[in-house]
Amino acid sequence: MLSKRYVLVSVLATICFLLFLLPPMYDSGTLNPQQLSSDPRENATFVTLARNSDLDGIMGTIRGVEDRFNHRYNYDWVFLNNEEFSDEFIKMTSQIISGEAKYGVIPKEHWSYPDYIDKEKAAEGRKKMEEDGIIYGGSESYRHMCRYESGFFFQHPLMQDYRYYWRVEPDTLLLCDINYDPFKYLRVNNKAYGFTIALYEYMATIPTLWEVTLKFLSSFPEYVHPHNLAKFLSEDGGQNYNRCHFWSNFEIADADFWRGDAYQNYFKFLDRMGGFFYERWGDAPVHSLAAALFLDRDQIHFFEDIGYYHPPYAHVPENFLERGLKCTFPEKRTFDWEGYSCMRHYYSAQDMELPPQVDRIYW
Repeated sequence: MLSKRYVLVSVLATICFLLFLLPPMYDSGTLNPQQLSSDPRENATFVTLARNSDLDGIMGTIRGVEDRFNHRYNYDWVFLNNEEFSDEFIKMTSQIISGEAKYGVIPKEHWSYPDYIDKEKAAEGRKKMEEDGIIYGGSESYRHMCRYESGFFFQHPLMQDYRYYWRVEPDTLLLCDINYDPFKYLRVNNKAYGFTIALYEYMATIPTLWEVTLKFLSSFPEYVHPHNLAKFLSEDGGQNYNRCHFWSNFEIADADFWRGDAYQNYFKFLDRMGGFFYERWGDAPVHSLAAALFLDRDQIHFFEDIGYYHPPYAHVPENFLERGLKCTFPEKRTFDWEGYSCMRHYYSAQDMELPPQVDRIYW
């Protein structure tokens, strides 16, 4: 008969051999992109708010996303519009998307004035802002867009099938090949919000947003995460907003955060105050305030290795040549360290060291 010791050794050897054959499991720490390059797709989609007139601008953008990233993963793409998409728009865009392209109409209640908004007051506000030369100050449709992107796009029926999304706008460009899955990076590393550009907002568009936010927080202090990123928003302990925000025309994020109680109650509170129409509150500062206050700061991620261009600003990865990143770009230098960028504030709030050559010219 075989000895107990021999049997035990044989069992252990078999287990070790089987473990060797299994793929490596994710550890609890942050994984690097190379560890995420060949896994199955996530529950995620691209999402674009567009008009039929945006067709020319979105075609080049889609082609770039497919060539730089999506031809390897075939993620779906959701298009949303406040009117029906034309046959031409559907035919032209769907033919170059490797995943399934879906087209939805925005419900009227999400692209109209709520009953509690004073339309005359809103019109007077637009007129005053236009006279003052504020960008999009006189635009009614821009305000509907900002409100929709702030509170509703993730609630559209077509978006209910997805947890993660990558927001893409017409006339934007990916500047570098992406050889890993950013969606998987978020999920595996417990990230909820990813960005590439941070900058200052025009205070004239959000004069009361911080005041209203503080009023909300006084009623719901439990929503503020103890390990938040409030230092990115204020340098005087929260008395004043420094206007820093993440540029939301590029977002890779967890839609479940926006669907959660904290953000839902925050958005509804903002919406009742009327600032989307009486002022010109943008979805970028609204998303940024919520992410910085309600999330653990470790859940916010700077996609430094994703080159991105939205006129007139570009994010160019640091030392991209030495790192083997395949990039092209329309500008000589990254926007990250320019005077109007908030990237220094972000690094400071996250206790990160600045790159040694923050003013390097890539040309």
